[in-house]
Amino acid sequence: MQEKLCDQLGLAPGHHELRRFPDGESYLRVLTPVSGADCIVLADFSRPDAKYLAHLFLFETLRELGARSVGLVAPYLCYMRQDRRFAEGEAVTSRVFARSLSSHIDWLITIDPHLHRYQSLGEIYSVPAQVVQGAPALADWLRGQDGLLLVGPDAESEQWVSSIAMASNHPYVIGTKQRLGDRRVEVTLPDISAYRGRKAVIIDDVISSGRTVGECVRALKAQGMEAILCAAVHGIFAEASDTYLLGTGLQALVTTNTVPHSTNGIDVSELLVSPIRHFLNQAEDERR
Repeated sequence: MQEKLCDQLGLAPGHHELRRFPDGESYLRVLTPVSGADCIVLADFSRPDAKYLAHLFLFETLRELGARSVGLVAPYLCYMRQDRRFAEGEAVTSRVFARSLSSHIDWLITIDPHLHRYQSLGEIYSVPAQVVQGAPALADWLRGQDGLLLVGPDAESEQWVSSIAMASNHPYVIGTKQRLGDRRVEVTLPDISAYRGRKAVIIDDVISSGRTVGECVRALKAQGMEAILCAAVHGIFAEASDTYLLGTGLQALVTTNTVPHSTNGIDVSELLVSPIRHFLNQAEDERR
């Protein structure tokens, strides 16, 4: 994605060296001169615990080397699920992470974060933040394909799936999901007998454990649907859930390139160009 963004924005890519000392501590060196430059860090924040500290070192080193600003493009934004204290003593990690990250950057752009109980990123992030919708990229990928039925696994997905269905000109149905645990869910679908003969495309924003999609596949097969695909924005694929899902009988599993993975078949870089230009232009205007 870095190369595509640089080409579309007319920017030069930066380079740095990151390695581990024998004791496991990080070594980081910025190789590109950054003094007086507005720097943009493109970060893959999937599985963040192994990556986050190195990113903090990078943010702060860019500042120490004279960067005028440090912006962050994190197509997938981690630590958004724990948005309240469900049990006594739990860490509300979304707030802790947001406070930490906000102290090291000037602005943030992300795609479809998990805003369940938050109305906006501004509730927890203290820097300007812009959310980009991934739905247009999925709609573009679906547009022109014939004989599809879009399937949303639960009520939370209805507004999102309906907008994709309208933009791509396909019918859709929405299921009902009951969560029984981190890895246990049940999905029930309405009667879809009127759509037999079509390909079902399960639409999701994030695939982590894959159990929701897997249950959706089971429910579709139970109603006689044979051709089943899945398209998602963020493919986290915890615990090799991509292998699990392909084993359920999915004909295809397609994700956007917000998280690098072999299933990436939909490019979202073009959606990021306008918001990045906005922040760069805003920074330039403030210096005039």
